[in-house]
Amino acid sequence: MTIPTGSYGGYGYGYPPPPPPPKPGVIPLAPLGLSQILTGAFATIGRHWKQLLGVAAAAYGGALLLLGAAVSIAYAVVSDHVPRVFDLPGGQEPSWDDGRPLLIAFGAVWLVAMVGMLLASAVVYAASPAVLQEAVLGRRTTFGAIWRRSWSRVPAVIGTVLLSALVVVVPMVLFVLAVVGFVAAIVASGSSSDAGVFSPVVATVFFLLALATMPLATWIWVKVSLAPSAAVFENQGAVASLRRSNELVRGSWWRIFGALLVAGIMSSVANWMIQQVLSLLLSVPVSLTDTTDFDTPGEVLLAFAPVMVVLALCAMAAQAFCSFFPPLVTSLVYVDQRIRKENLAPALAQAAGTPYPFTG
Repeated sequence: MTIPTGSYGGYGYGYPPPPPPPKPGVIPLAPLGLSQILTGAFATIGRHWKQLLGVAAAAYGGALLLLGAAVSIAYAVVSDHVPRVFDLPGGQEPSWDDGRPLLIAFGAVWLVAMVGMLLASAVVYAASPAVLQEAVLGRRTTFGAIWRRSWSRVPAVIGTVLLSALVVVVPMVLFVLAVVGFVAAIVASGSSSDAGVFSPVVATVFFLLALATMPLATWIWVKVSLAPSAAVFENQGAVASLRRSNELVRGSWWRIFGALLVAGIMSSVANWMIQQVLSLLLSVPVSLTDTTDFDTPGEVLLAFAPVMVVLALCAMAAQAFCSFFPPLVTSLVYVDQRIRKENLAPALAQAAGTPYPFTG
């Protein structure tokens, strides 16, 4: 009898290592590490950037058109009041009758902008898991398919975002109240000679309460972070998606928090660098303009309006470019949790038409 004389990668004499997990798409169908999650997000952007940027351009472009229409309508309504507020002679103050319509118009435009950005962000957030569903399986997709899939899940995604914000806002409100109480107690202790130790003690209590609310808000945020992905992947409603996120995060809070934190930091740094480069390029025409030639603030505003419009467009483009990375990382964390907890890998391999190794 021949006895094998070699070892296979530390798996013992005569025993070959298990086969690697299949990788039909951007990730191996196995539990993922942080590097594999980040690499998978970059690979998804690299393979499907046309669909992703197309959805972002359509969503944010639609929001921009909506904002432009709102600004045009608002200006047409209150245009008679603008000179009487911004082009007054020196020393003369605008009246409330002229300022009130401008404030109302500004509030209406701001509300339209918020609604438009909410819809655009929901479409983009829904597009990320919609694209990732195909990217994980190694399948091609089109802009039309991703748009239809994303738009159909917008109500559920908006519901998860609003409910998540409502849940997280409670500790944030407590934080604000605690900070206000802390400042008030410090001011009282400094202005009252007979306050004794009461105000410092109260300030310390409020300070500790403020410190306690931030970890609570972070804990809740991570707990509900996978809800938008569940809404798209599983076609669930907002409340069911929040419950699903809580189930998947249970027992893995710190690992998920680390992945989301790294993704957020990377996206913020990239967005900041793009904004700095754009601001530097756009500051050149501003520095070359002589503002002493203008007689009224309205003329200055009109002169710099094109620059501000270009800056807003560039900021929106940078936001669209950086808005996909955190949702893609979140969706990959969702897939990873389902692989770890629900053995999703064989089902994904079957959907991709790839044989899955038997692991015993």
